[in-house]
Parts: sequence; structure tokens; C-alpha cells
Amino acid sequence: MRFWLIAFIIVLVLVGGSTVAYQRGWLERPGPKFLTVAVSRGRVETMVNSTGTVKPVRSVSVGAFTSGPMLEVLVDFNSVVKKNELLARIDPRLFQAAVRRDEAFLKVQKADLARIEALLQQAKNNEGRARKLVAINPDYLSDQEMDQFRFSRMALEAQKDLAVASIAQAKATLTNSETNLIFTEIRSPVSGLIIERKVDPGQTVVSSFQTAELFVVAPDMEKHMHIFASVDEADIGMIRSATEKGMAVKFTVDAYPNDLFEGKIYQIRNSSTTTQNVVTYPVVIETPNPGLKLRPGMTANISFQIEAKDDVLRLPAIALRFQPQPAQVRPEDRHYVEAVITPTETGTRRSAKDKANAARSRFNRVVWAQEERFLRAVPVKLGLMESQYAEILESELTEGQLIVTGMEARK
Repeated sequence: MRFWLIAFIIVLVLVGGSTVAYQRGWLERPGPKFLTVAVSRGRVETMVNSTGTVKPVRSVSVGAFTSGPMLEVLVDFNSVVKKNELLARIDPRLFQAAVRRDEAFLKVQKADLARIEALLQQAKNNEGRARKLVAINPDYLSDQEMDQFRFSRMALEAQKDLAVASIAQAKATLTNSETNLIFTEIRSPVSGLIIERKVDPGQTVVSSFQTAELFVVAPDMEKHMHIFASVDEADIGMIRSATEKGMAVKFTVDAYPNDLFEGKIYQIRNSSTTTQNVVTYPVVIETPNPGLKLRPGMTANISFQIEAKDDVLRLPAIALRFQPQPAQVRPEDRHYVEAVITPTETGTRRSAKDKANAARSRFNRVVWAQEERFLRAVPVKLGLMESQYAEILESELTEGQLIVTGMEARK
């Protein structure tokens, strides 16, 4: 009997000791380890990124007004041309023949006018003599004879007017033929660089309902270029603000990845484009091109600078995305977490006013600082926000203070 009593007491002591040791070990178990980053001072810059295509400021299409075989082409791709410089020549033989034909026709019309003028002068003289005879004696000529003299003179006057009009018509026809002959010489309307040539010697150019395009000349490419970017409608308001402030635009091209180019917003166009329910607007950027590095068709990776501030108190943007569990937060701050994780009513739509208020409230946020075993909420009012940092306008945070950005994974 005594043996069993002693054994029971021993077991009871062992079980009690194990329980106490377990509970003490549980209470002394370390809590979660949080990742922290210090609040710092530095530059905060708001950017909008996009892509665009490099194009000349102006592309002048040079075409052919007349048709015919191409006799010679005097320029090639990348040729630098001056205004009114001869680029190509269409075979002029048919047009030269047309000019000679119209010159001969004009001479015929002038000769016919001289003939009619002579007949008209003769008719006037005959009519004058008849009037003198009638003045001497009315019986010398009858009324019918006088009508013949008068109407003969009037008919020749009408023929003279017709001959004058025919001469004017012949002159116009000659001018048309001479102009067509001039158009066989294809000249550059502007000074610039040939960026496209679409014709070769011997090729027949047909200009009928649509003018045949032979060359494309880009003026002032060495001075400046345009970049056409498509910007999402959600960012157009910020782009407009940057335009009003005269903010710079920086971009790179794949051909020169180590070079950073800079330009300015030249124009925000209203011709929107909708692709898969996404509305974008074209934004034109003007940039200098002194070394001719930028070529038409290049793809530019663009960063629109919206606003920038130097030496401001800032916190890492990742701290704004961290959301702790309620058990990790001290009791008096748990309402910040519970307000976020409480399910919202589904199937309802917010009004425009609610959406605007929600957009404004995104500047009032909460970050977390570690306080012994729990996290403490620190309200902050933010200014500029970018992908890496956010400006602190109002808060109890100070430079160098640690804030929580996440939890370390348990091993």
C-alpha cells in the first residue's frame, strides 16, 4: 500500500513540474520578428511612366503632279537637301512637244486676229464712204445697201472679240503646258533630310486621282524631334499639371541605353483612343536632337516628372502596404486594423462624392512602430507619393525612427 502511495506522489510531482515548465516556456516564447526601416530625409519625386515613338517635327511628302517615266533620281536616303533643290526629273519630251504645239496654236490665233482686224478696217472704210455718199444724195444708196455695210462691220467686230478670246485661251493652254513641263522637275519644297525614297530611275509615275508620293523630307531633324506618347486617362490630369509647371520629361531609347534624354511637353491632344476599354490620349514631347541620335520610329521609354521635392521627411512606400493582425497590435490601436478587415457590403456602388472623398483620404494613412511585444499605430498625413517613398507632411515620426514594413518568415 505504501509503495503505491509513494509512486502516485512521484507521478503527481512529475506531471505538475512538466505543466509548470511547459507554461513557463510558452510564456517566454519569443513573439514574431518584424522588419523595420528608418524614416529618412531625401528627395521625393512623382513620376508617370509611358512609352512613345520618335517622329520628325514635320514630314513633308514630295509627290509628282505629272505622269511619265522617271528619267533620273538625284538624291538618296539620308541626303541633305536645300529648299527648291532638284530631286528627280520625269522624262519631259511629251510635255516639251505640248509646249511647242500650244506655241504654234497661239501664233495661229494671233495671225487670225490680224486678218480679222484688216477686214474690219476695210468694212469701216466702206461704211464711211457709203455714209458720205448718202449725205451728198440720199438716192445714191438704198437702205438695204446701207444695212449691208453696217452689219458687215458689226460681224467683223464680233469676230475680232472672238479672236481676242481665242488668243487668251491659247495663252492659258500654253501656260498649262509650260507648267506641266516645269512639274517634270521634282524639287524639294523645304530644306531637310531625305528619310524616305520611293522611286527609282526608269520607274513610271502615274499621277491620276491621287498624287504619287516620291520622297519624304524631314526639316530641322538636327534641331528637334517629337515623341508621341499614349498616356492613360487616369494620368492625364497629372500630365496637365506638369505642363503648367514646365516640368521636364526624361526618356531613354534602346539604341543608346546609357544616354538620358530630356525634353518638354509640347502638346496634350484631345483625340482619344480606346483599346479594350482603356482610354489613352496622345501627348507630344519636344526634345533637341543635335547629334541626330534620335531617329524616326525609335521607341522611347518616358518618365514624366510631375512634382519633386528635395530634403523632405519621407517614409518607405512599403510601410504603407503593411497590415498587421489584430493580435499583434496593442488593444487601443486595434480599431485601425478591424476597420480595414471588416467585410464591406457587396453589391453596392459608391457615389461620385464618396469616390472623391476616398481619393482625398488616401493622404491620411497609418504606419506601425514596434513597442515591446505589440505594434503601435502612428497616423501620418502624406504629400508626394511615388513607388519607393512618400513625403510626410504631418506626423510624430522623426528622422531615424524605425517603422515596420513586414514580418520575418519563421524558420
